[in-house]
Amino acid sequence: MGYGGWKPEDWARYSSKKVVGQSTSTIYSSRKIASEFDPKNVTFRESLDSSEHPNSTPISIGLDVTGSMSRLLQVVAEKLGVLVQEILDRNPVTDPQIMFNAIGDAPAGDVAPLQVTQFESDIRIAKQLTELYFEQGGGGNGFESYPLAWYFAARHTKIDCFDKYGRKGFLFTIGDDGYPEKLTQREIQRVFGNVVEADIPVKEILAEVNRKYEVFHLCMAQGGSHRDSDLEKWRELLGERAIRVSDYELIPEIIVSILEAMSGKSIDSVVNSWDGTTAVVVKEAINGLAGITKSNKLVEF
Repeated sequence: MGYGGWKPEDWARYSSKKVVGQSTSTIYSSRKIASEFDPKNVTFRESLDSSEHPNSTPISIGLDVTGSMSRLLQVVAEKLGVLVQEILDRNPVTDPQIMFNAIGDAPAGDVAPLQVTQFESDIRIAKQLTELYFEQGGGGNGFESYPLAWYFAARHTKIDCFDKYGRKGFLFTIGDDGYPEKLTQREIQRVFGNVVEADIPVKEILAEVNRKYEVFHLCMAQGGSHRDSDLEKWRELLGERAIRVSDYELIPEIIVSILEAMSGKSIDSVVNSWDGTTAVVVKEAINGLAGITKSNKLVEF
């Protein structure tokens, strides 16, 4: 997928009708998972080169859609135009193709613990985002099922940047909770329809997805389920790729800044490209990436 191109006028028209001034429940009005976003119905999502986009770069963004994340979803919808336009204007990656995941809590019994849109390059990014089901589930188990997005990306995406050139895509998950120690056989079969021989430890599925994607998790310090101990645990797993976010409103700017840092731009120059409070929040978020991106030698898990 990934045909067409992003046009600011398309976004202005769509957002004025669907997003601006609307509540989260109105923006995300679906009351059940759409069949086309159900992983059981998806063999692969594809980010492919074309005459329009000869050097495609897949960007997967996983959103926590449990009960405490209403504000996250609203900000992502409201500022989607900022995210896409800044990526295009700053050009940290070539020919971006964006897909969204909606992530819930499989062990807690969420009906739709994972939803997956297509990789797209035009206004369909927005249309599919706002068609996701905001389930508002989750449980009191201390985590959400973020690694489901890793499993899907590892085993159910085809990306030309990696398959043709060995160049990784980018995968972000965003939420305010911890992660499970493993994906169980039962939940893998329920969510994906895949039969596996054993439970998969989270470190193993991370190592698998990291062969194809640069993986980051944005830890929302403002979320209702946030605990400092969760950030510490995320950093034990991901190192400085576990990004502390102190302001919901600046998620798009932080994602763009991570892409710029990973492209080889210095942390200082990235930070200084933003103004005022934005620069302060971005610096807090990405300062630790200096060691990862130094000399453009990326750390492997």
